[in-house]
Amino acid sequence: MTDKFDVLLLIKEHYNLACTDFKSLEGYDSTNFKVLTEKGTFLLKIYQEEPGLEELLDAENKILLLLNNELPGYFSNLIANVRQELVTIIQTNGGETVFLRLLTFLEGSFFAESSPSTALYYSLGQLLGKMDKALTGQYYSAVTAKDFDWDLKLYSRNLQHASHIEDSKKRKWAEYFYLQQKEVVDPLLPSLRKSILHGDANDWNLLVSDDKVTGLIDFGDMCYSPLINELAIALTYVMFEKEEPLEWAIPVLTGYNEVMPLLPPEVDLLFYLIGTRLAVSVSKSAYTKTLKPDSDYITISEKPAWELLEKWVRMNPRRVSHEFRTAIGLPPTISDNTDELLSKRLKVASKALSISFDKPVHMVSAAFQYMHDDLGNTYLDAYNNIPHVGHCHPRVVQAGQQQMARLNTNTRYLSKVYNNYAEKLLSKFPAKLSKVFFVNSGSAASDLALRLAQTHSRKKGIVVMEHGYHGNTRQVIDISHYKYNRKGGQGKAEHILEATLPDTYKGQYTQNDGTAGKQYAADLIARIKASDLDIGTFISEPIVGCGGQVPLAKGYLKEVYTYMRANGGVCINDEVQTGFGRLGNYFWGFEMQEVVPDIVILGKPIANGHPMGAVVTTEEIAASFETGMEFFSSFGGNPVSCAIAHAVLDVLEEEQLPEHAQKLGTYILNGFENLTRKYEWAGNARGQGLFLGLELVKGKAKKEPFTELAAFVKNKLKEQNILIGTDGPFDNTLKIKPPMCFTQANADELLQAIDEALGTWTIA
Repeated sequence: MTDKFDVLLLIKEHYNLACTDFKSLEGYDSTNFKVLTEKGTFLLKIYQEEPGLEELLDAENKILLLLNNELPGYFSNLIANVRQELVTIIQTNGGETVFLRLLTFLEGSFFAESSPSTALYYSLGQLLGKMDKALTGQYYSAVTAKDFDWDLKLYSRNLQHASHIEDSKKRKWAEYFYLQQKEVVDPLLPSLRKSILHGDANDWNLLVSDDKVTGLIDFGDMCYSPLINELAIALTYVMFEKEEPLEWAIPVLTGYNEVMPLLPPEVDLLFYLIGTRLAVSVSKSAYTKTLKPDSDYITISEKPAWELLEKWVRMNPRRVSHEFRTAIGLPPTISDNTDELLSKRLKVASKALSISFDKPVHMVSAAFQYMHDDLGNTYLDAYNNIPHVGHCHPRVVQAGQQQMARLNTNTRYLSKVYNNYAEKLLSKFPAKLSKVFFVNSGSAASDLALRLAQTHSRKKGIVVMEHGYHGNTRQVIDISHYKYNRKGGQGKAEHILEATLPDTYKGQYTQNDGTAGKQYAADLIARIKASDLDIGTFISEPIVGCGGQVPLAKGYLKEVYTYMRANGGVCINDEVQTGFGRLGNYFWGFEMQEVVPDIVILGKPIANGHPMGAVVTTEEIAASFETGMEFFSSFGGNPVSCAIAHAVLDVLEEEQLPEHAQKLGTYILNGFENLTRKYEWAGNARGQGLFLGLELVKGKAKKEPFTELAAFVKNKLKEQNILIGTDGPFDNTLKIKPPMCFTQANADELLQAIDEALGTWTIA
């Protein structure tokens, strides 16, 4: 477009200035030139004609005149043409109508290139506050009607651009804040103060000199929007490339508030508005790069925006609100009401319902691998495997919201959502496993799996795994050694035979090259043969979580399955904790043992925490269940559950999370193995993918469980806001099973914290 204009001629003809030199400058909605003349330096802006543009430029001119009157020296002055007009309308040689404006060129260094200081940032807040105060009550219909993507209240127009973000693991951060804006901010928009805003106080639109902001340029993003958006946008850029972003936001906030006092609801929304501005920025950059891949101007803020967005996802909204409120003298948002909540909990709930930690944690929000409590703390979650692809993943949340708004009903009606998900789920299994039943929990799935097995085998006896756990129904507790054999349990039922855990670390057989697996299997088969029970079912997890994250000895299931099937038995594999790619190279845990079960139990991660479970089985076993008695789970397989579960599979594929689990799991396991070489107490590192354990012992020779140390490490990490678990019959194994979006940086943080805790104990 720059080739179309003879800048020297335009300046001479319309402004009677002799141009000595000019330079093209980039811009979004205009063609810009820096023009040097004998009478000074100017900015020439050329606009293509479009509906409403003349009225909008007139409004912008009036606003600049007002601001220069109220705050002289901070803004460009308008230069009238030879006819004393502030907007010049001309026809190009090609017959196009264009608009010209000439403004004084503000000199100075850019804020982006300045050294941060409290004084500089405070002066920015002061200038923005004074500008917004001057604009209070101003109204121009052309500005109010302005409709463009950068207006934060119109953020949703950028949702489509997020699809151009190539890295799906980063795209979800932007989508998360779009979702938070919709759920938290949008309902409050009608009640917020509104005004004409500059709308883009970014670090390349601000000029500085001697530790003070001296100018603000480019009113191209001027809009009529909630007043707090002005500050949110400025704070976003202020926090770029800062180790502690909030420390640098506060002087801007205090400077602004001294001139334009903020209201509590406005301050509380800043966290979300900043996140949305970042989401808009990276979405627009991704889209614009497809149009102008070589434009430095378009992508100039992308790298720091991504860096801040990653930090912002981790930030606790309550902490941000609390620090902002405290800085400007508003009532704080944080107060410890743990005792009150606990008291109410105990009044309405049984003490059989456990609570983690001696001092319970009140969680109020979460994002991916981070959880936020009511005291403003952010916890790194290395423990909760139920939110499989991450807490509050926007793809999963939106799938549920959209389907819930459309239809939720039972499986007595046909549903494409049901069929599509069932087909996609079954495509992840060997062809033999071709039928699926949906229920509402892993416990219900375990219960149904037993019914299927016993109906097919016509035998009541069941072999269960030592320390195994499969759910909370009466029948399922009977097959959960972890429950019936512990405090409060009623002991082994008469139809149960217990299999010794094939543990190659502390068990009888330790040669894990297939030898130990065969030996453990041979022992079990001998016991089955010697038993009076009519055994028809064998059930186990591929890695026994409640046993202390113990993988079954190699080759074990192959031997046991062969025997069971030869004797009319059914083999059940419980994948509630290990399935859906958590084990990395093995989408299902049974693949580790090179077997295909007859029945597979699914739960927890299937729908990222939404109440859902499933049983996958063979055509033959499903047919055996067709006895004339209807199987009906009132809302098992409902469209909402299926839509959510389908989204989980989509995210697993798009973000390549199984591959990620393999790589990161290996990294963490190597770190655990380093700890076993460093500390006498670190006995055994084990597991697969992101389902790992580190067993702590009082000495490597005797391998005596070190329960006290495991509790010490878990609580030390909790003090550092890292969540892990302990498990095993003696609670001496550190249990690591984070959301699948856990990163290497998270892993380093986790490993360092465990290392330091073990070191602290050793010194003590």
